[in-house]
Amino acid sequence: MSKYTVTPVDEAIHFGKDEIIVSKTDLKGRLLYANDVFCRVAEMTTSEVIGKPHSIIRHPDMPRTIFKLLWETIQNGEEIFAFVKNMSKTGKYYWVIAHVTPSFDQQGQIIGYHSNRRRPSDLGIAQISGIYDQLLSEELKHTNSKQGLIAGENLLHSMLKEKSQTYSQFVWSIGE
Repeated sequence: MSKYTVTPVDEAIHFGKDEIIVSKTDLKGRLLYANDVFCRVAEMTTSEVIGKPHSIIRHPDMPRTIFKLLWETIQNGEEIFAFVKNMSKTGKYYWVIAHVTPSFDQQGQIIGYHSNRRRPSDLGIAQISGIYDQLLSEELKHTNSKQGLIAGENLLHSMLKEKSQTYSQFVWSIGE
């Protein structure tokens, strides 16, 4: 697939409350499977997504801090629930609450990752949007992207410490 540049547009894509977006990736995050809901909401065909990095649907409004936390968690063999704003092929956005888990072989080695995503509540989106805006703003204050990521992580840890919660506890406290 050729690379394409997508310009975000301020238009939401909605999917059904009972629908689940499903994907599986290899250890590097390349898509091995995407269900029909994934493709429809992302406005892509199966052939456009299989073999591509999962980041193909990453929205630029998402703080890198959250993806770093997500990757660290699943690479440690743990599951994570996270609010994620994704972007379709035409630049539209859609929010999901993602449940990402590692997949293991019979020897207990991680062989890939599995994600189920549902539509979050409007209240949950409203609450997490403000926090993600703060994290992204902190990341962008730094000209060095590595320092920006560290600053974003520090801000997230500070927010969670103030609430005496982990990220997962925080996600569940604001509702789905």
